[in-house]
Formats: sequence, structure tokens, C-alpha cells
Amino acid sequence: MRKAATIGLIGGMSWESSSEYYRIINQEVRTRLGGVHSARSLMFSVDFGEIEHLQHAGDWEALSAEMIDAAQRLERGGADFILICTNTMHRMANEVAASVSIPLLHIADPTAAQIKAAGHQRVGLLGTAFTMEQDFYKGRLADQFGLDVLVPDYADRATVHKIIYEELVAGKVLESSREAYRGVIARLIERGAEAIILGCTEIMLLVKPEDSSVPLFDTTTLHALAAVDRSLAG
Repeated sequence: MRKAATIGLIGGMSWESSSEYYRIINQEVRTRLGGVHSARSLMFSVDFGEIEHLQHAGDWEALSAEMIDAAQRLERGGADFILICTNTMHRMANEVAASVSIPLLHIADPTAAQIKAAGHQRVGLLGTAFTMEQDFYKGRLADQFGLDVLVPDYADRATVHKIIYEELVAGKVLESSREAYRGVIARLIERGAEAIILGCTEIMLLVKPEDSSVPLFDTTTLHALAAVDRSLAG
């Protein structure tokens, strides 16, 4: 059997979703290879308390340095390619990719590929305010994949962001928040969204397919499965 490539995971943003990456990746490897097989992987996990403070202070230069350090540690440790296990921190994906000699698997790419394969064009995007409002994510979806990306209005963006940072990253999954997300999703669908991107890796803890009348594309799962594809290709 060809030896699988080693997956390098930059985690801890938050560890709640990083644990989902680890679970999905290992379950998928076992499903594909059978027996007691599991994934060859390394994870460098940051302190999300420090990351969250820098995000809301707008210190993206310091955040880039943190991500570059993590990527370089994984490369030195023997990773064959790298995942950043969060959507928001793909704001500095280009800088991270340029800092190492191994590939970076961008979280938006497998998500967009699945959306295109399903025949959707106009999609709603949920995530942190940084992901919904800045262009690093929406722009990639539009420029590289030709998707028409809708984001919630200001009040709904604030609700989505608050629930992520005050609840989901701390492992709190509340029915009232699920209902709030259902409303946000419904309003995006009313504006023409044919599908919804769960563009924060914690949202999959809260929102399920039954919460939306259009397909959901969970970036956590799609990113993790793409990592398995790449790993098992050697």
C-alpha cells in the first residue's frame, strides 16, 4: 500500500471545531481503508484566547506571524501539506502559503467545487463578521469560481458573529441560537440564495440540514474530506 501523506493541521481556532476535523478525517480514513486505519496527521494548536483578542483588535500582522509560525512548525515536523482549521484565518492564507515549501489546502476551494458540481450559482455566506464583510473569502469564491455571494444584512451579521464568539467557540449550543440562525438563513433564501455556506468551522455544531430549505455546504466537513483525498493520494 502507498504510504499516505501526512496532514498538517493548524488548530485551536477554536478547539471545538478542530476536534471535528480530527474526528471527520480519521473516520473517513477508516471508512475508506477499513480495519483500524487512521490518518497520518500533525496538529499545532494555538491559544484561541490570544487569537480572538488580536482579531478584534484588528492586529492582522501579528495574526499572520502566528499562522506562519504554526505552518513552519508543521513543515519541520514532517507535514506534507497544511490546513488552517478556520475560515477567518484564511485572511492571511497567501502569506502562510508563501512561508513554507509545502502546499496549503485552502478551505474555500473544496467548498466552492462542491457548490459548482451541484449546479448552484447564488449562495448565502454565514461566518464571522470578518469572513462575511471582508473580501478575502467572498472575493475568492467570486473571482476563482464565479459564484454570486450574498451575506446577511448588518443586524443579522451581528447576530451570527455574536453567537459564534460568545457561544459556539465555548461549546455552547443553544436552541434559541439555532432558531436565530434559521431566521438568518430564511432571509438569505428570500433574497435568492440557492444554497448556504456554513463559513465558520463552528457553525456545523449548531446548524443542521433540517434548519434550511436549501442545501447547506459545511466548510469543516468539506475541508476535512479534501484533506483525506489528498493524503490518500500519497
